[in-house]
Amino acid sequence: MIGKLTGVLDAVAADSAIVDVQGVGYIVHASAQVLAHLPSPGERVTLWIETAVREDAITLYGFADPADKLWFKLLTSVQGVGAKAALAVQSVLSAEDIARAVMLADVAAVTRANGVGKKLAERIVNELKDKVPAFGAAGLRPPTPALSGKGKQVAAPDHAGDAVSALVNLGYGLSDASRAVQAAAQKSGDGAPVEALIRLGLSELMK
Repeated sequence: MIGKLTGVLDAVAADSAIVDVQGVGYIVHASAQVLAHLPSPGERVTLWIETAVREDAITLYGFADPADKLWFKLLTSVQGVGAKAALAVQSVLSAEDIARAVMLADVAAVTRANGVGKKLAERIVNELKDKVPAFGAAGLRPPTPALSGKGKQVAAPDHAGDAVSALVNLGYGLSDASRAVQAAAQKSGDGAPVEALIRLGLSELMK
């Protein structure tokens, strides 16, 4: 399974990009928001990958950070929501927007996504309403820009999101991993490194 790709951006299409990794071009499907923020062709790029394996195809889906990848997995856990619909939602709504829409039962916001009708939007809101608070508390949202000493924006590290992603890769469920990291973050305080959150999260899961 491919979890992350780092290479040279070869080309960008309407719904995908080609990333050249040592001479091999990988077609990576992504949301409009991800594609819009890619660097220029010829520049290096890193994308977090969700690999979908079927009998007739292996498809790669790319994300700017582990948090968005986890939101994609959360959306596709909803009955009737496939990868195309999940990317459509992520094309028009940020992770925080999705969480807000679910918590406020804002069906209209979700229907902004291309191909997502009212019934499917209602299902997304209803099936995710018990999961979103835990994910939001665990920091599963795009990193908030911070200012460097020279006034230039730099991305703040998403330690909680990385820790949850690591626990999921170890085989734990998304909900259990997010709750464990939330508890770990409360114990360790702000700015805890990823390694500490993973270690404390594992302790929580073993209780």
